[in-house]
Amino acid sequence: MQHRTLGRNGLRVSALGLGCMGMSDFYGGRDDAESTATIHRFLDLGGTLLDTSDMYGPFTNEELVGRAIKGRRDAAVVATKFGIVRSATDPHVRGFNGKPDYVRAACEASLKRLGIDTIDLYYQHRVDADTPIEETIGAMSELVAAGKVRHLGMSEASPATLRRACAVHPIAALQTEFSLWSRDPEDEILPACRELGVGFVAYSPLGRGFLTGQLKRFEDLAPDDYRRFAPRFQGENFGKNLDLVKRIEQLAAEKGVKPSQLALAWVLAQGEDIVPIPGTKRRTYLEENLAAAAVTLTPDDLRRIDEVAPKGAAAGERYAANMMASLNR
Repeated sequence: MQHRTLGRNGLRVSALGLGCMGMSDFYGGRDDAESTATIHRFLDLGGTLLDTSDMYGPFTNEELVGRAIKGRRDAAVVATKFGIVRSATDPHVRGFNGKPDYVRAACEASLKRLGIDTIDLYYQHRVDADTPIEETIGAMSELVAAGKVRHLGMSEASPATLRRACAVHPIAALQTEFSLWSRDPEDEILPACRELGVGFVAYSPLGRGFLTGQLKRFEDLAPDDYRRFAPRFQGENFGKNLDLVKRIEQLAAEKGVKPSQLALAWVLAQGEDIVPIPGTKRRTYLEENLAAAAVTLTPDDLRRIDEVAPKGAAAGERYAANMMASLNR
C-alpha cells in the first residue's frame, strides 16, 4: 500500500482510506460482522486511515470501529468528527455545535466509544455559523496539548474559514466531497489547501456509489437509503447521471479496469496531497477499491476522462437544498 502525507506535521496515511459511515447508517441495512471483517481486511492489506464520526448511527459507527481495531490499534489511523448534532427524537433533524465546551465533551465521548486514548485526526464535521471558528479551533488545539488528539481537521470549510483556522493551529486535512461528478474543489478549495499546507481528504470519491456502475434504477436503492432524497439520484437527474457513468464505464473497459477503479485512480492522480476515502461495508468491494492504487493513468487517459466527465457534468446538486444551505461557503 502506498502512503501519503497530510499537512505539514507528518501525518502519514495510506493513499486510500476507508470510509466507515455506510457500515452503520444512511445506505440501507447493516451487517456488523461483515463490516468488522472489512475493516480487518483493510488493515491486513496495508490500509491505515479509518474515517468515522459521532453522528454516524448516531454513535454506533464509532463503537463498531472501536471494536474492530481492538488489539490492532497501532495499525490504524483513526479519524473521527464532531459538530453535527442529530435530534434524539428525529435523527433526520440536524444542528451544528462548535462551542468549546461541546468540543471537549464530544471528544471525551468519542474516545470512550472508540476505546482509545488518542484520536489521530479530529475533524470539525461542519462549521458552526454561530461560533467563531477561532473559538472552536482553539478548543480543539487544547485537546492536542492534552494528548487526546494528534492532528486537527475540518470538513466542508470555505477557504476563508480555513485560513482563519490555520492562524490558530495547524490543520492537517480538509475533508470535502470530490469525485468525477463533484469537481468544485478544483476552483478554490484545493488551491487554498496547497497554499496553507493542508492535506485534502476526498469523501464520496465514487459519487455515493453511482460511479461504480452498480446502480441502474432508482428502485435499486433500499427504502431507507439516504440517496433516495439526494437530488442527483432523483427524476431526470438519475438518467442524465447514468449516461455519464456509461461514458466512464466505456473508458474503464478500454483500460481493462472497473469504473470504480478508474474513478478512484483519477482522484489519486489529482495530487500527492489528496487521499480518497471510498466507503464500503463488503470485503469484495474493498479489495476492488484498493486495487485502484495500482492503476496508472497516462496524460491521454486524463484528457479523455476530462472530455467525458468535465467539471459540472453531474446533473443536480450534491445535497438537498437545506443541507446545501448549511455548508460553509
